[in-house]
Amino acid sequence: MSTQRPVVAGFHPDPSICRVGDTYWLVTSSFEYAPGVPLFRSDDLRSWEQAGHVLDRPSQLDVSAAGPSGGVFAPTLRYHDGRFWMITSNWSDEGGQLLVWADDPAGPWSDPVRIPGAIGIDPDLAWDDEGTCLMTYAGFGPGGGEGIVQSAIDPLTGEVLTERRWIWSGTGGKFPEGPHLYRIGDWWYLLIAEGGTERGHAVTIARGPSPQGPFEASPNGPLVTHRGTDLPVQNTGHADLVQRPDGSWALVYHGVRPRGSSPEWHVLGRETFADEIGWRDGWPVVTGHVEPATVADAVVREELSGRELPPSWVAASAFPEEVLSHAEGGRLVRPVGDRPAFAGRRQEHLYARVRARVSVDGVGGLSVRIDPQHALDLEVDGGVVRAVWAVSDVRHVLGERDVGGEVELGFRMAPTEGHEFSTARGPDRVLAGVEGPDGLEVLGEVDGRYVSTEVAGGMTGRLVGVWCARGAVVLRSFEYAGSDDPAVVGGGPTGPEPWAR
Repeated sequence: MSTQRPVVAGFHPDPSICRVGDTYWLVTSSFEYAPGVPLFRSDDLRSWEQAGHVLDRPSQLDVSAAGPSGGVFAPTLRYHDGRFWMITSNWSDEGGQLLVWADDPAGPWSDPVRIPGAIGIDPDLAWDDEGTCLMTYAGFGPGGGEGIVQSAIDPLTGEVLTERRWIWSGTGGKFPEGPHLYRIGDWWYLLIAEGGTERGHAVTIARGPSPQGPFEASPNGPLVTHRGTDLPVQNTGHADLVQRPDGSWALVYHGVRPRGSSPEWHVLGRETFADEIGWRDGWPVVTGHVEPATVADAVVREELSGRELPPSWVAASAFPEEVLSHAEGGRLVRPVGDRPAFAGRRQEHLYARVRARVSVDGVGGLSVRIDPQHALDLEVDGGVVRAVWAVSDVRHVLGERDVGGEVELGFRMAPTEGHEFSTARGPDRVLAGVEGPDGLEVLGEVDGRYVSTEVAGGMTGRLVGVWCARGAVVLRSFEYAGSDDPAVVGGGPTGPEPWAR
């Protein structure tokens, strides 16, 4: 069985890529979290480092009204005529497509041009042989059906220059979306996702003599799909092609790593994978996987007292600066108005350990969550810390203990137990408690399926971080350690601790 691993792990869906010289640049969706549109850089497609975010300030992005899985949907990143362009949809502010540009992808990026006359998602940019900018996106055709539509636009003003034209509806799968248009040789190729972003997800491709088609589907069937297989990576779709400097090609796309008994659950969200591409009779075909350069365990001791937060940190429905401020020896976390605040980082490994030292004057603490209603919270209130399980509208206290003043809270995302077909076998076990000299004192444990996308719904994955519902929380330190090897993390609440403090 394949051991394919993501090249960008954790909740990083809908990848789009471009190459300039020897450097590859990649962006992914961010939904309700800000800063928006994470940006990554690589020189080999195998090792990626986060270079920041494209939408890194409030003048570019408003997610204040974005609930779970609202906000920024699939972006497209392109390089044309000496300039980088990024287009995406902010589904929460009704302003239409959002287009920014930069001379240097590391920033600064421009304030956005909005395109309110093009209602749909997953916009793509391409330039035809005359230099006209074409925006291709998932929308509704003249008859009302879903498919891929296209208009010419002025990318500097957002003016829509032509009527919307229906160009393709895919090969029969539901939700044709995520289009990318390319001129390769004598043909225009249209790459899309279809089949829904669950187990039926697929990448299909067509070609035609012009960017408007007519488009003919590949006779080889889907370019990528894992539906109906026992491969450990599933829900594969939403792809983008890139050519290497030596002329060879590769494909980036997202997928999930489900675990547990049937129907299985994934907890990390949709992650970015990559495949090698060859060409046969003028059509792209997958020839193998691009594996990450290393699969080493990760230890992240993040410094939170400096002027800049680590690029991995985001906030829900707000920018981190709106909920996190400087405090002596750490960060002060406060609610936004009457709305609880959450800021944190993605869980990027199948198994993980999280520690945070906090002081709480009010109500708050540490959380591992898909969204506020699907989470395991460590809640400090009035000198008591509680492990609180949130599932839908129910918040259930699993255990509690008295604490005084500053406290170190911890989570373990540990291997599950049970035989292959046991209904008790979820994707992992999430343990929550207080860190002490003998390891983690567990106050509560939940089956990881209850903090999974299949249970919560939506488009995101787990994040771990600090929250505050009332008053203030001072975050003194934060540490994340992860591994895809269950033997490294261990099965108990403490397990063998491979990451020395």
